[in-house]
Amino acid sequence: MMDAFSTLAEFRSFMADLPEADLLAKSAATERNSLLTKPAGALGDLENLAIWYASWTGNGRPSLEAPQVVIFAGNHGVAAAGVSAFPPEVTQQMVYNFQAGGAAVNQLCKAFGAKMDVVALDLERPTQDFTKAPAMSEDELLSALQTGWRAVDPAADLFVAGEMGIGNTTSAAAIAAALYGGGAQAWVGRGSGVDDAGFALKRSVVDAGLARHEAILVDPLAVLQTLGGREIAAMSGAIAAARAHRIPVLLDGFICAAAASVLHALNPKALDHTQAGHLSAEGAHAKLLGHLGKKPLLSLGLRLGEGSGGALAIGVVKGAVACLSGMATFAEAGVSDT
Repeated sequence: MMDAFSTLAEFRSFMADLPEADLLAKSAATERNSLLTKPAGALGDLENLAIWYASWTGNGRPSLEAPQVVIFAGNHGVAAAGVSAFPPEVTQQMVYNFQAGGAAVNQLCKAFGAKMDVVALDLERPTQDFTKAPAMSEDELLSALQTGWRAVDPAADLFVAGEMGIGNTTSAAAIAAALYGGGAQAWVGRGSGVDDAGFALKRSVVDAGLARHEAILVDPLAVLQTLGGREIAAMSGAIAAARAHRIPVLLDGFICAAAASVLHALNPKALDHTQAGHLSAEGAHAKLLGHLGKKPLLSLGLRLGEGSGGALAIGVVKGAVACLSGMATFAEAGVSDT
């Protein structure tokens, strides 16, 4: 397991040769599931979810006791163009709210027993406006990836990456467009709730960034560096670190999926240890999950960010694991299986 990386080349090397799931644990969980006191397949998707979880924790009869949620916060230079319904100062204000326990994600973490951490990345120094220059230098990208990597607790048994950053749906849409094509029209949504004029402006900003940097948007890490944000890069680093520790991951909404898509573009197996926690109301999220091959566990119309959808889905995984590990087998219960 890789404790850290000191260069982008080392990160690329890790992404090229990823740890795999534990096939013995998967087999044991599959066998146990077939013996439980229920008709075959009666728990539907919960059965596959529990087996997936077992395969990454390396235990055919797993428990889920130490979930971790980390909220990464960053400020975007492109926000100065007016792409959000809220001013950039809200990023710092919401960080204070997270730290004080007053946000929605705080309540969800309490409800499902998750440890929650908040990591603010140079909020006093926004990234560059990507319509004028790459959002980050190579050193800034490396630092953000390292920050995300180090934020993951190796003792966690489930991980959720959340975010806070005014303007970050604009960056996420630009990343998706750079990786999958279609331009701003295919990927830009209302985000924090911009009006029609703001929506049109947001599309023009994304298309301007794509056009300006077209020549270098051929490599996933260049896409992240050029169009992303520090908090988005940190989420990419954290999801990768979870893979290094074989910690299962629940992806949150559109912005988290954009961070994950960079890893998927580097290696199509990069997200095997992840599930999509939910489908958000941000219009292009479903399309992005389609590219990633992910079926969301929940669809409740959430569009808050903060890791809230991923945190809520912890309860679904807990339920799946509880059934796999806690139910009696037919033999244990003395129930006939014929």
